[in-house]
Amino acid sequence: MTAGEVLEKVTITPDGGVHKDILKYGTGDETPENGCKVSLHYTGRLTDGTVFDSSVDRGEPFEFELGARSVIKAFDLGVITMKLGEKCNLICAPEYAYGESGSPPSIPPNATLIFELEMLGWMGADVSPNKDGSIERFTIVSSDKRRGPNDGSLCKAHITGKYDGKVFEERDVEFNLGEGSDIGLVEGVEVAIGKMVIGEESRFKIKPKYAFGAKGNEQFNIPPNATVEYIIKLNDCEKGIEDWKFTEEERVEHSKIYKEKGTKYFKKENFSLALKMYKKCVDILDNNSDEESNKLKAAAFSNQALCHQKLNEHFEAKQACNETLKLEPNNIKALYRRGQCNITVAEYDDALLDFQKVLELEPTNKAAQNQIQICKHKIKEAKDKEKRIYANMFTKLAAADKEQDEKPEDDVLAKCGEWKDEDANLASERKSGDEWTDEDTKREADYALERDNIVMI
Repeated sequence: MTAGEVLEKVTITPDGGVHKDILKYGTGDETPENGCKVSLHYTGRLTDGTVFDSSVDRGEPFEFELGARSVIKAFDLGVITMKLGEKCNLICAPEYAYGESGSPPSIPPNATLIFELEMLGWMGADVSPNKDGSIERFTIVSSDKRRGPNDGSLCKAHITGKYDGKVFEERDVEFNLGEGSDIGLVEGVEVAIGKMVIGEESRFKIKPKYAFGAKGNEQFNIPPNATVEYIIKLNDCEKGIEDWKFTEEERVEHSKIYKEKGTKYFKKENFSLALKMYKKCVDILDNNSDEESNKLKAAAFSNQALCHQKLNEHFEAKQACNETLKLEPNNIKALYRRGQCNITVAEYDDALLDFQKVLELEPTNKAAQNQIQICKHKIKEAKDKEKRIYANMFTKLAAADKEQDEKPEDDVLAKCGEWKDEDANLASERKSGDEWTDEDTKREADYALERDNIVMI
């Protein structure tokens, strides 16, 4: 065994097959957990003192993922007990090392091994949705409870947010998992709580994409693109909705609850959360095809479209309108909203067809009449612009033909059809006088959207 005073002996397995002699205490209260990527130095010896392997001699720390079974059992069991900076001798019986066969030629059969370990550090367990390291968990107090929240669960937790070592918020929270933004929780906190069990306390390192993003938070004095930390204790949670157990009738009733929640959050102008609720309304009815369910799905898709419009996600809004129209081909709101999306993405011909269909179904719809005029002006404007571009190109080609008679062939080929700055300027010129302007378009669109904002079906 290596020289050094033993400060404490710790039994790790009940049978004593893995135990450690602490040579230097670590700092803090945290230890790594399964899923963490740890970095340490080790020197492995046989009981007679023979060194068979050493990261110290190689001058390169050893890194591995705890709990992934990529090392001998004793390493997974022992390293998980170590604190930052701790040094110890880890004594491993054969059944927790290389067993009866050993690892020739360095390790004989049935060998007890002694590893001198130094914990250099670790990265937290990756609990981010895409496993990209954007949310790391460091367990402070583990729990023997098994119950944790699922989507929709009522959760009670205590949270403490820190940036640069300073607390910027501390409070008790109570909310349904998935609806945390209604009480000002960042997405990363919700993701974190969803990975916890009752009684657990953990520290989470949350990168900007799941925290305050590129905007930061002026109230909390959080700068743009800041990584923050949250210490979270999950005090309690109720079991959430397990919709796969529902009957068709129960799915309809719960979809109505989600639809009502969506409308509530829409009125609060929390469009992202409203969108999430409308999507749940549709998802829960995935296996239902009766008339009432289809009507609910059509309404939810239509309201999804409106949420996407509010979030300036016009492609997604158009797709939601298409889903509504698959269920209800003559749905006036979906036709109108799809027309608005088509105008926004400059698909004026398609937009015109949508608004004309609205007018066919509802001849007194003044908003659709106004949008038709906008479409016609935009189509005419686009055609006029196209004519000017082609006219200028033909002029250039004619000039090039004339020049061909006067100049060498190589020079003519170099000039023919060349696009110059003045061509681009000409192509972007707008007509003066009574031309329909962007301000006219915005004014009419705002009027139309205001008229349509009896939004909830």
